[in-house]
This record gives sequence, structure tokens and C-alpha cells, in this order.
Amino acid sequence: MSEILKKTREICQLLEIKPARSKGQNFLINEKIYDEIVKVAEISEDDVVLEVGPGLGFLTARLGEKARQVIAVELDDKIAAYLNMAIAAQEVDNIFIVNEDVLKFNLGAFFEKNGFEARQKYKIVANLPYNISSIFLRTFLSSQLKPESITLMLQKEVANRIIAQAPDNNLLALSVAFYGEAKIIREVKAGNFWPEPKVDSAVIKIDLNQNNNWRDFLVANKIIQASKKKEDLILEQEILNLEKKFFRMLKISFSAKRKMLKNNLVAGLEIKPLELEKSLVLTGIDLKIRAEDLSLEDFKKLFATIYKFMI
Repeated sequence: MSEILKKTREICQLLEIKPARSKGQNFLINEKIYDEIVKVAEISEDDVVLEVGPGLGFLTARLGEKARQVIAVELDDKIAAYLNMAIAAQEVDNIFIVNEDVLKFNLGAFFEKNGFEARQKYKIVANLPYNISSIFLRTFLSSQLKPESITLMLQKEVANRIIAQAPDNNLLALSVAFYGEAKIIREVKAGNFWPEPKVDSAVIKIDLNQNNNWRDFLVANKIIQASKKKEDLILEQEILNLEKKFFRMLKISFSAKRKMLKNNLVAGLEIKPLELEKSLVLTGIDLKIRAEDLSLEDFKKLFATIYKFMI
């Protein structure tokens, strides 16, 4: 039995924790993979790290050794209490334990309360349960307080969905690609966890666009007029509203997988069929094509021709 597995079992017995599959409590017991996650995340002494799902703190401790500050958000009350106790015993002063649901956690308010910069740069490292992977990514990718990068351990099936491309595209992959570039770093077999899950996992990294590609696209296609006369806040809100419209178009495009893109958009956006067909022809998109056959750039070109018809 490995040392880390022994420690994991001892802690769970001490805390009377029976790992719950509903909470994604399959604890990683391979130290080399912990070290690799930290390396992949490229954590430096200047970095603030938001860790989601710290578990028993093996990764948390490694992040704390590298980063300026670690904010570890743990949903389980018992585990959060144990982590606070362990940190106090070791006199560690650069790790915050937050006992909350990360999907309800107000990171901006936390930064303000604890003396961080209002637009504090940070990186995410997370071990995500399957049932919150998609909503977690949507929440933080679309946030006004976006991370620089996201390094995740998640189910292999979800990782493959995230890096999918046409002709097998999907809403999650397009959403991630809109904000950054994702790549699978390595697969992690089920035997690296205790208790052993039924499926394999993968480590994936998403590097977010640090320049405003969406704004550049809107300006280049004359969808917005960026001028010195327009106040920054007004322009920022205009860009955000158009982003919401773009994602509404994407969601409607995938609303019925077996239907042609044209039929989904006509029904969901209430655009006249003739107007939509003209837009598809103008952008060089086949009238019989399905949403999964289009790339992100294809969807952007289509948006530039139909956004005016959207309410």
C-alpha cells in the first residue's frame, strides 16, 4: 500500500468520511500526478490560485509551496474543518479554506474583503465532479473576473468533449474555444484513485485569451464602433450584450441535434427562413448543414450576418 493511500484511509477513518460518489469524492493517490498538475498549472511565487475541490489537501499543500496565495473552496463541512485544522497546526499563512459551494462563491467579494486587488489575476486548479463540470466552466469563463488559466482533473469523457472540433463539435467545446485554448495533458487511469471510480479521468489545461479577441472581431465586422467619444463602461456593456446574443445563437443551434442548423435557428430565433438562408449563403455555409459541422469561426461569421435580426 502506498504512503498516500495509507494517509487517505487514515484521515477518512478519523473524520468518519465515507467517500460519496455524488460529491465526486474519489481521492487521487498518486503523488507523481499531484506534482505534474502543479507543474502544468505553471504556478509561480506571484500567483494567486483558486483551488476547487481540495479534498484532503495533498494538492493544496503543494500549491501553497509554490503560490503567493491559495484559496481552496471545499463544499464538504467535515473536510473543510479538517483542512483548517491541518493548516493551523502547520502554521501555514498563505492558504484560505472556504467552506462553500463554488458555484455560489463570490470571488470578487472575497478579494475585496481580504485585501486583494479588485481585478486580481488568478489561476484555477480544480478536481471537478462530473455533475458540475459544464456549469463550472460556463460560470468562470463568462465571469467578468476571468482566470488566466484553468487546470482541471475531470472525467476523460468530459475532457474529450471539451477539445472536440467539427464535424463533432458541441456547445461545451465551442464555449471553451470562445475564451481560450484547451488541451489534454494526460490521461489518468481509474486505479490512481481511492475508491476506484468506474471511469478514467484526464488532466486538461485551458489557457484563456489575454487579448480581447471578441472585441476585435466586433470592431473588424463593424458590429460595434469603438471611438474615444464612447465611454469605456458603455462600450464594455455593449460588448457583453453581444456576447450574450452570440451564446444564445449557439445554444439554439444545438437545441435539436438531429435537425439542420437552419431549422433550429428559424424556430429558436424567429427569423424569417428567407433572411436566414441569405445569411447562410453569404457566409458560405451549406443550407443542409448541422451545428456540429461548424467551427467557432463559422459561427462568428454567421453571427455577423444575423445579429441584427435577433431580439
